[in-house]
Amino acid sequence: MDMNAAIGTRVKLLRTEKKMTLKQLSEGSGLSVGFLSQFERGLSSIALDSLEKLSEILEVPLSELFREESLPPSSDPVLHGIDLRSTEISPRIFQSILRSSGAPGGMLPRLFTLLPFDGDEDAVEMYAHEGEEFVYVLEGVVTFYLEDARYLLYPGDSIYIPSTKPHNWSNRTARIAKILTINTPNPLAHDAPV
Repeated sequence: MDMNAAIGTRVKLLRTEKKMTLKQLSEGSGLSVGFLSQFERGLSSIALDSLEKLSEILEVPLSELFREESLPPSSDPVLHGIDLRSTEISPRIFQSILRSSGAPGGMLPRLFTLLPFDGDEDAVEMYAHEGEEFVYVLEGVVTFYLEDARYLLYPGDSIYIPSTKPHNWSNRTARIAKILTINTPNPLAHDAPV
């Protein structure tokens, strides 16, 4: 089962344990019933911020939605490239978590692959959350939005911000872009506040 399907199944299980309908989950999260239904069946991917809303409504730590019963934590501190798994965040964004399952949870390092711009002029949704964020461009050109400013980041460029400021990033080019991000505190850690 892929990561999206596993998370969707976990959300459905937690929702039904609370005797909550899709409509109730929709009203609390602002996500449509149709989208939530597809997500629970593994047919749609979901943004991390939306998952955070769902975890608050379901009254569980965000990490609970990513729990994998079948994989015990590893004592190996190395995450081997062959074990790297990619998860679709949206139709043009894929993420890989860059820490072994047994690593301490103080920060969240991730590799994002941003597919080329498809010509859709949708406004970029800005996010703000607890902590700090570091972004380093590995490949391609990334547009970074911070409050009312916009920055073009090229390979080797980086930005370090307080995550409490509204921000986001996108690939507005015709080539793939890859970025390394590090969030602290780790929103997926078992002891992270919700």
